Amino acid sequence: MSGRSAAVDFRPRPTLNRPDFILMATILALTVLGLIMIFSASAPRLEAEGVSRARQLIRQSVFVTAGLTLFAITSMVSVRTWRMLTPFIYGGVNLLLLAVLSPIGALRQGAQRWISLGLFDVQPSELAKPAVILALALLLTPVEENHMRWMRILKVGALVSLPAALIFMQPDLGTMLVFGFVTVVMLFIAGTTVRQLVTLLVAALVVLAVGVELNLLEEYQVERLTGFLNPAQDTLDVNYNQDQSQIAIGSGGMFGRGLFEGTQTNLAFVPAQTTDFIFTALAEQLGFVGGAIVLGLYGILIWRLLAIAATARDRFGQLLAAGVAAMLGFHVFVNVGMTVGLLPVTGLPLPFMSFGGSFYVSMAISVGIAHAVWIRRTKAPGEVHFL
Repeated sequence: MSGRSAAVDFRPRPTLNRPDFILMATILALTVLGLIMIFSASAPRLEAEGVSRARQLIRQSVFVTAGLTLFAITSMVSVRTWRMLTPFIYGGVNLLLLAVLSPIGALRQGAQRWISLGLFDVQPSELAKPAVILALALLLTPVEENHMRWMRILKVGALVSLPAALIFMQPDLGTMLVFGFVTVVMLFIAGTTVRQLVTLLVAALVVLAVGVELNLLEEYQVERLTGFLNPAQDTLDVNYNQDQSQIAIGSGGMFGRGLFEGTQTNLAFVPAQTTDFIFTALAEQLGFVGGAIVLGLYGILIWRLLAIAATARDRFGQLLAAGVAAMLGFHVFVNVGMTVGLLPVTGLPLPFMSFGGSFYVSMAISVGIAHAVWIRRTKAPGEVHFL
């Protein structure tokens, strides 16, 4: 044996591109909580109607299975492949949005947003969310100047305006708001100045004012806004949903009434409680503590998405992950703000918890695409790209 000590290798070892187990565990936790809340909010009503108490739970379980499968598949697709597929995905989604407005679109409760496929419906406006994020990331990736040029900003506006206009005609104001917020965030990350963003915000407010003046908004949309600004009016009509929602949340107290013990939930006082107002079922049954845990889980999910953006190998992946984080954050902020009366009702559901097949699949695909960026975040020797 030699008297020399072994040399220490200080060279950094290649990072193993493992899945983000924290992100996946968070999605599963939110999904399980969502299934429990959907069952608790729908079972009494379904039993009163003489059908299976688990009918909505079973349907959502099928959607969850499809969504998690697509999450796994999209995670394995290389970022390079996503870049190549983006124009086709964007074009295909716009064709679906056109199809919704054609005779094959299903008209329900004054809105034409679905394409019926027999056993289930497809809502293309939900699928448009990841498609628009992909398209924005592709358009903004080549930007290399210190600040964003107005010509590129105009191109971004044109890109978003096409699906937004088709969705506006359905009508679906909530999804349009999602597009607006995601666009602003991705523009900011791509190098847009504060002055340019303020200019865009002023222009958006002018367009909104013109739309209201020309009666382009639906009557119920205007009533929701005016009702929010004047909560004392029409308690039994315009503000009924929010009033009942706040009663349910307030009755939950610190620790809640207990699972399946919420009177507002069991007696179905809150409309759309398995979709837009699922948070009220959670807060009434599990209280402030349960609501705080759920908000903490969303905080973890958004943190992981921002971590993906920070460690992305290229600009395209960075913009993708940031866009998905912005979309999820906006959904959570608006949905919870709506249920507690801080924001007007906009019809935005809660990610991975609200009932709905197209919405769950859309969220799963979006996070799956961001997860694909994480898996390929470093250049490791001998790494294998799938697809």
